[in-house]
Amino acid sequence: MASRQQISEQEVTEQSAEEVGEEAMGPAFVASAASVGLSLYYFFLRGERELGTFIGLWPPTILAFASYFNQRKMLNQLQSITQPGTTLKNAFDSMMGNR
Repeated sequence: MASRQQISEQEVTEQSAEEVGEEAMGPAFVASAASVGLSLYYFFLRGERELGTFIGLWPPTILAFASYFNQRKMLNQLQSITQPGTTLKNAFDSMMGNR
């Protein structure tokens, strides 16, 4: 019978690091691209340069928040893998996706 820790490790290792990154950053990339488009619209087509510049500052902020939340998710996964009682080899194998 698998222990509670082994079950949680199996759940965590089913998602690779790339999948976690893509999952967290997908909506952020769409929102930042839409923000760039909206910024260009206001800046060039409507002639509202201040509003266009203001909206143009949104994409770095959106991507920074997405990166922060992605890092928090990875930290939580790392902490769940490296709980006391986990062998070093199992922790490395889980992080590298070998299991």
